[in-house]
Amino acid sequence: MSWMPHLIVAPVLLPLLTASLLLLLGERHRPMKARINLLSSLIGLGISIALLVWVNAQGQASSIGVYLPGNWPAPFGIVLVADRLSALMLVLTGIVGVCALLFAMARWDRAGASFHALFQIQLMGLYGAFLTADLFNLFVFFEVLLAASYGLMLHGSGRARVTTGLHYIAINLLASSLFLIGAAMIYGVTGTLNMADLALKIPLVPQADRGLLHAGAAILATAFLAKAGMWPLNFWLVPAYSSASAPVAAMFAIMTKVGIYTLLRLWTLLFSGQAGASAYFGGEWLVYGGLATIVCAAIPMLAAQRLERMASLCILVSAGILLAAIGFGQVALIGGALFYMVSSTLALSMLFLLAELIERSRSANEIPLDDDGEQLPSPLESLHPPKGINLDDEQKALVGQVIPWTMAFLGLSFIACVLLIVGMPPFSGFIGKLALIGALLNPAGLGIASAIELPLTGWLLIALLILSGLASLIALVRVGISRFWTPQERPSPLLRRYECVPIAVLLGLCILLTVRAETLLRYTQDTAASLADPQFYVMSVLGTRPVPGPAALANDAQVQP
Repeated sequence: MSWMPHLIVAPVLLPLLTASLLLLLGERHRPMKARINLLSSLIGLGISIALLVWVNAQGQASSIGVYLPGNWPAPFGIVLVADRLSALMLVLTGIVGVCALLFAMARWDRAGASFHALFQIQLMGLYGAFLTADLFNLFVFFEVLLAASYGLMLHGSGRARVTTGLHYIAINLLASSLFLIGAAMIYGVTGTLNMADLALKIPLVPQADRGLLHAGAAILATAFLAKAGMWPLNFWLVPAYSSASAPVAAMFAIMTKVGIYTLLRLWTLLFSGQAGASAYFGGEWLVYGGLATIVCAAIPMLAAQRLERMASLCILVSAGILLAAIGFGQVALIGGALFYMVSSTLALSMLFLLAELIERSRSANEIPLDDDGEQLPSPLESLHPPKGINLDDEQKALVGQVIPWTMAFLGLSFIACVLLIVGMPPFSGFIGKLALIGALLNPAGLGIASAIELPLTGWLLIALLILSGLASLIALVRVGISRFWTPQERPSPLLRRYECVPIAVLLGLCILLTVRAETLLRYTQDTAASLADPQFYVMSVLGTRPVPGPAALANDAQVQP
């Protein structure tokens, strides 16, 4: 028996065990905790890459790995599933997690208690949400990652952070309540919460109960849409994300994708073309909601002044594009949307990290303290040179001037990040948007003439893809001019290697996506094709049998002659 299926549970167990160890160490061993956290995150990323390579190398006939943690068959026991979509999300989570942690190790992990344990618990919730195959355990992992995000959202204190953090907690608690109500209604109609079993039961639901089924699905979708950031359920997102610390906001860039992933998984599995009278239920709402989200995020971006707020609005724009693309239900369009999701998530995480460094000299004057009352590295430390520092001919401190590469690094990284988010050629953001437009104009590969049949919503999505990119370009270029080109009497910020390395890694990965775009596009198109045909997923999950125990093996041996 291959050992690879047993690796499916590792992304959940590893952060759980690491978080337990970090809690036992206490706050006096922060350097050691940081190294353990980083090592565990790197191992988790390696496991995720191994799972992605495994499901991709097996081919269509064996591209799904199923693991039964309790050794009970589906739909009665817990099931973890690794397919192309979940493996892609695992790798994306691992990359963003490692980069955010590296950035936090420069200063932010000392701004409050239990940062590293909370970080690992959030990784556990994210990994589990992408791997689980039933609604009940999806709720469990959903609550695990939210509970950790509450602590990380409030990490670092500050009036604005606490205020928006409380709003964030209240909204997510309400979304969790809707999750339970929707799941209970679906269970009452179908008698199961296993996703594969639901795919078989939904077409058989009597017409008299179908209204209750659709109501439960709509309530369940509302909880995920609130997390994904669809208008008008996204009023909480921009204040919360823009107030969070930079590494936490970078992690939150992948958290919004949990709602989008869940909608894509459930909609293509439960309400596919094989769902009978419930086929493609709610697709139009996703399209119209996604279009409205793009408009309501792009317009405020033109008036935004803070870079963190612009990054949060860019998250809403990308969420709207993904939701609208999913709602069309086209294989080629979903494949392009997955490519765009990978590129935009990496670029937006990088933008949140850059915003911390660019805005450092404009931060508040308060100097944070750790739990022991010791001064933390301040955002304004570059303005307060230590005693004995060299002075120039005008008796001014040479802080920042002796490191001229800092502003060059920030400026070039910011330019590349803007080009990625806006979708300017030749970067991967442009390739993602081009794939979306190409799929809309030519959904079946029939040539240019097929664009005549494109509905009005399709033309609206194409127009908004272009106009939202233009709005992002105007807003981000305006901020770049004010931060880098406007003469200001302040020194350049001091940068640490832990702050530069994750930005360079994310930028390098985006460049790699540009160079190897064909490889990822082929992978995402295969992923979309497998989502469009859920029968193999259903057969793989329900057909996996528990591993026989010693007693069963002994009985089999006695029966054999």
